Amino acid sequence: MWLYRNILLFIVLLNLNSCGFQLRESAKLPESMQETYIETNNNRSIFFHRLKKELAFKDIEIAKSRTDASAILKIFEDETGRRVLSVSARNIATEYEIFYRIVFGLEEYGKISITPRELVLTRSYTFNEELVLGKSQEEEMLSEALADDLVRMVLNQLSSN
Repeated sequence: MWLYRNILLFIVLLNLNSCGFQLRESAKLPESMQETYIETNNNRSIFFHRLKKELAFKDIEIAKSRTDASAILKIFEDETGRRVLSVSARNIATEYEIFYRIVFGLEEYGKISITPRELVLTRSYTFNEELVLGKSQEEEMLSEALADDLVRMVLNQLSSN
């Protein structure tokens, strides 16, 4: 019995290896970003804090000033909000869309390496006026999830340059 299981496991591993399957590695940031200054006009946003945390996790030193940094990650715009998607017959909102939008760029050693790029993510959720407290918590959780996704997207774009 164990022989068949081991043979089957070997065949599966051989097929995975031969098709080019590889585990996804975390984004490797450029060497120039070892000391990075984050320039933003909103240093209290969810995105900013999640980005700082993720860069620190990747052993990137966050510089206190532009002059101390080898790279400047510029966050030109950082905004979140919601829009009404649908209303009931009584003209009460029943579905909302949350969006998170950022525009970022990168300057390495005084030269622009990534021109400003816009990233926008959206999620929708239904709204029930009887569950207002729960829905506000859901909206907050969705905003945080969007910010996390945007951080991953930015880091992937930084690593591919």
